[in-house]
Amino acid sequence: MGASTRRLRGMTDRFFATYLIETSGDIEPVVAELAGEQSTATRLRVPLETDALIEKFAARVETITVVGERPTPSLASIGTKGALYVQARIVISWPVHNIGSSLPMLMTTLLGNQTGMRRLSGIRLESIDLPPSFIQTTPRPAFGIGGTRKLSGVFGRPLIGSVVKPNIGLSPDDTALVVRDLAAAGVDFIKDDELIANPPYSPISQRVPAAMRVLNQHAEKTGKKVMYAFNITGDTDEMRRGHDTVLENGGTCVMVNMNSVGLAGLVALRRHCSLPIHGHRAGWAAMTRAPMLGLDFAPYQTIHRLAGVDHIHVSGLGGKFWETEESIVSSARDCLTPLSLPDQPDDRAMPVVSGGSTVRQVAPTYTKMDTKDLIYACGGGIMAHPGGPAEGVRSLIDAWESAMQNIGLEQYAATRPALAAALEHWPAA
Repeated sequence: MGASTRRLRGMTDRFFATYLIETSGDIEPVVAELAGEQSTATRLRVPLETDALIEKFAARVETITVVGERPTPSLASIGTKGALYVQARIVISWPVHNIGSSLPMLMTTLLGNQTGMRRLSGIRLESIDLPPSFIQTTPRPAFGIGGTRKLSGVFGRPLIGSVVKPNIGLSPDDTALVVRDLAAAGVDFIKDDELIANPPYSPISQRVPAAMRVLNQHAEKTGKKVMYAFNITGDTDEMRRGHDTVLENGGTCVMVNMNSVGLAGLVALRRHCSLPIHGHRAGWAAMTRAPMLGLDFAPYQTIHRLAGVDHIHVSGLGGKFWETEESIVSSARDCLTPLSLPDQPDDRAMPVVSGGSTVRQVAPTYTKMDTKDLIYACGGGIMAHPGGPAEGVRSLIDAWESAMQNIGLEQYAATRPALAAALEHWPAA
């Protein structure tokens, strides 16, 4: 979609969605059925389904472009025997008054019953285009990049982050010991794992005070307040209590598993929240890994940024997850693309690059993502450094300095022992 097209759409009170669909049926009636399923159509016209009502509330098919065909369906479906399965890119639009300012209803409209249509053997949401009139009703990030940098005191380079290890099973006091070591090592950012929130062996009411006691002492001693994203995932009341505990103990970030708490829970937290929200996307692969089902990351991150997330995980280059390098880079750039018009507050989210990264992935990350506005989170890349966590953090800072100054790693490491040791420990592939 060209910039001029986006500007024209932005002047309307309709929102647009682009899908890749697949069907063995006649394409135009199938797309018309899809539009009807997600707006006014019923299988049999009913008395109050007037022409005026349809005109005001119906979804509209904007474009249909056939892009290919295949002999078998991508997903199980009831197709026409012996027919080819046609793939097409379609654009559907709806009037904003169908959903008001509701993000859950936006999601229901974009990916609802149409995903189960028997005549579709594939449907994937690729992009959405929302008018300013809708965007301006949503919470959006309260802190984003600028607020995160201000609270962490890190400017001019990425935040170097790590996760508490072991991921689960530590008592509050044991967690505090790990946090103490990471803070002493010079890390900028610490996060809980997505698998720990408020368990009986380490409740938020105890884990937060134990960890923040260490971090507050470190801040008094060094002047640096390490940002810790405490996982407060739970029901809305539990998240509010968790947030308040973090705030009362001097914490500067909370974390939620976005897919688990849902859009309604996320919006409720955002409206209550006085801290940055670190968004973990656990379960994301189930929504996107099948190429003809689910949605791309672009609309996914847009919706969650509208709900108010300040940081969003995008995976890491050369890491342990399935996504391609192109997909990861595109995801980071999506997070850094403003949603609103230029005169609106900055609503970009800070990408979180994580998942098996080391010093070796720093230069390609910087070059391909073309940004230093990110959190570069490493577990083993810090903790497994042969010189210990402090050398691990130092080596990552050195690697980012090398990349940003366009100096080769080996050359930069010649006078930087921590980086040299890291390069030897993690040889080039």
